[in-house]
Amino acid sequence: MATPPVGDESRRRTAREAGQEAAARAQEAAERARLTFRRLSGLDRSGPPPPATLRGQPLNPWTLPNLIGFVRLALIPPFLLFALQSGDGVSPAAVVIFAVIGWSDYLDGITARLTGQYSRLGTLLDPLVDRLLVISGVIVCWYWDHLPRWALAVLVARELFMLCLVRFGLQRGVDVKINWLGRAGVWPVFAALFLGMAGLEKLGAVCLYIGLALVLGSTAMYVREGLRQRAGQRADPPSS
Repeated sequence: MATPPVGDESRRRTAREAGQEAAARAQEAAERARLTFRRLSGLDRSGPPPPATLRGQPLNPWTLPNLIGFVRLALIPPFLLFALQSGDGVSPAAVVIFAVIGWSDYLDGITARLTGQYSRLGTLLDPLVDRLLVISGVIVCWYWDHLPRWALAVLVARELFMLCLVRFGLQRGVDVKINWLGRAGVWPVFAALFLGMAGLEKLGAVCLYIGLALVLGSTAMYVREGLRQRAGQRADPPSS
């Protein structure tokens, strides 16, 4: 029986190997794309924080993500103005502005990851705007009695406690990172305030209870982590 020419067999082997290599490259590219999407969307936060965001770095205010943060901050007074001057507590303009400020929280993070424009100011400005937005929404919902006031009072107390906790930690060299429970609790809280101001008060109350359970759980985790770091500092004092 005649054997195939050596040249044909070599070409077939080369083509097969090239196909396998192309498939491997396509799989690798798909994996990179998936990881890139997770990183850009904030789902993947593994690895150390960018050096420009660490304590002691310059604020570096003039970046695109910080510009978004400044716009978000500037929109809070108009939101309060529209909401508190509405005749019945339901202002379409206030609801839209609240939604824009809330959802653009994702935009500045994605912009920072796309452009690489990280800054120390960005790490401080973003949570500040978020807390001011929550407190502003609570003021509106309290004033118009959109949501249970006892739950709103607990939410404000938690936000004030977190501000004090962060300041206390920074003064003592304790750097507590945002935990997953805190991230999960942000959106039910925002949704509760949004729904209350949109007139969907019962649904808003349900979201508020869910959000409270999550953010209070995250607060307990912050306190535990802070105490753990303080205990580590006492056990390992800096060498003279």
